[in-house]
Amino acid sequence: MSINTKHAALNAWIKEIAEMCEPDDIYLCDGTQEEYQRMIDTMVDAGLGTKLNQDKKPGCYLFRSDPSDVARVEKRTFIACEKEEDAGPTNNWIAPDKLKADMKAIYKGCMKGRTMYVIPFSMGPIGSFISKIGVEITDSPYVVFNMKIMTRIGTAVLEQLGTDGDFVRCLHSVGKPLAEGEKDAKWPCIPNVDEKYISHFPEERMIWSIGSGYGGNALLSKKCFALRIAGIQARDEGWLAEHMLILKLTNPEGQSYYVAGAFPSACGKTNLAMMKPTIPGWKVETVGDDIAWMRFGDDGRLYAINPEAGFFGVVPGTSMTSNPNAFTQIQADTVYTNVALTDDGDVWWEGSGIPAPAHAIDWKGNDWTPDSKEPAAHPNARFTTPAALCPVIAPEWEDPNGVPISAILIGGRRKTTIPLVNESLDWNHGIFLGSIMGSEITTADITDKVGQVRRDPFAMLPFMGYHMGDYLKHWIDIGAKASADKLPKIYFVNWFRKGEDGHFMWPGFGDNSRVLKWIVERIAGTGKAVSTPIGNLPTPDAIDISGISVSADDLDHLLEVDKEAWIAEIASIRENYKSYGDRLPKELDEELSKLEKRLA
Repeated sequence: MSINTKHAALNAWIKEIAEMCEPDDIYLCDGTQEEYQRMIDTMVDAGLGTKLNQDKKPGCYLFRSDPSDVARVEKRTFIACEKEEDAGPTNNWIAPDKLKADMKAIYKGCMKGRTMYVIPFSMGPIGSFISKIGVEITDSPYVVFNMKIMTRIGTAVLEQLGTDGDFVRCLHSVGKPLAEGEKDAKWPCIPNVDEKYISHFPEERMIWSIGSGYGGNALLSKKCFALRIAGIQARDEGWLAEHMLILKLTNPEGQSYYVAGAFPSACGKTNLAMMKPTIPGWKVETVGDDIAWMRFGDDGRLYAINPEAGFFGVVPGTSMTSNPNAFTQIQADTVYTNVALTDDGDVWWEGSGIPAPAHAIDWKGNDWTPDSKEPAAHPNARFTTPAALCPVIAPEWEDPNGVPISAILIGGRRKTTIPLVNESLDWNHGIFLGSIMGSEITTADITDKVGQVRRDPFAMLPFMGYHMGDYLKHWIDIGAKASADKLPKIYFVNWFRKGEDGHFMWPGFGDNSRVLKWIVERIAGTGKAVSTPIGNLPTPDAIDISGISVSADDLDHLLEVDKEAWIAEIASIRENYKSYGDRLPKELDEELSKLEKRLA
């Protein structure tokens, strides 16, 4: 039962958790491929997963979650910092002592009948000056093999940790102890959403999760560590942990640039990271599709790593048309969750571009035909796949020194007001643009109305570990540490502008490379732009639209500054800023006032 590593504090923590959770056994993960395969085979042999047709999907497996456990649970995600005001208005707060007491009562004996797995993992290349180490304790073998895909795990991480290295403590349980002889559920979890917890203790650099076995609720390296806890580490240590893709863009002359980009969900983030450019001679390669950690290098520039080792993406809608590189990547060595199983042992999902099968087993395990009223795959069905298998993975994606970032993109879904692309006037103006980005609400719920803009600063709203006002001030402070010529330029993009008849004025997808081309030309000092009250916009002839169908009228609208719309936007921004109270950085209030004067 006991495990002795070379790290005394780790040993003590493992013992403490074992005494609370009472597992039947403890297993220290070594990170080998044999271990990965054994974990999957154990679940398949127990009927908890399906090995797919190896001729069609070599190395691929399918798992189905409980219907109550299919997505991130934002209302049960807590930031338990010591002071409630430090959590800010965008987070759920519970006093840490109370939250620990409540959760310990649920954790007591929660691993009876199960094995407690100890997973040492590195976020980022092992030994990189930008990387961090965590240890996740879990009772879910599903979590173990997904963590093997998503991070670097095992013995090499323990060696890097040494005898006294710092690590983030991550505790997870499905919350379903097994009585002696009791058969396990196909997807053990706590079905009642209000009994699930995904909790963060910032001062202790600790994450506790119970009740869910799905995605970021259980793979605690994902949003919990990579953004919420790492964001606090970044604030305290002077770097950035961001919800951003990283891509490498190479022009026909062979010169490469690295671009990071923050986009809320449903804004084409993964498509952009794996884009196939439509401009001859240009090349896009992927460094990361979701998270970027950025630190200053010795030369004063920001260098980024992708702290993850895999991609955790939404399957429905992924096709050879929407994202050919992602579609190609997930044909092998991929774990699927909540897609449909075809009669020949393959998988299928809506939006795959493949004709629907005459019969399949849907994500709930029921018979399905094209006449069924329910979808075959859950809309949030996922793939977990190694980053190294991406057809356009950049050679530098595991460089421990990171890659130098030349530009940062921010964006959202806006059918009016926001131009196709807008270059910030300077760093603080770029932070201002990042603070106001967001998307129009398309589905009514209790708190938002259709058509209103849901502000999502730097796409971090659901992933903040502290007060959003303090986070924006941290961005401003980062800019003050470097000379202006070393900082990345910041660009506000909008692929989703619509005409009055509702058509998209910009084709998007691979044609977004044309906007990237202009951005690179601006960085190089050759791109043409016009100064406007909101920033620097391309001149009408600066965007290369050769070979695509964009009318002159649409291009004019894509690059216009609608003063009346922006004046209305200012009122909306000011209202949103009120929620930050006295923690709104004065620099952002000043940027808003300057914008108002420029528009006047």
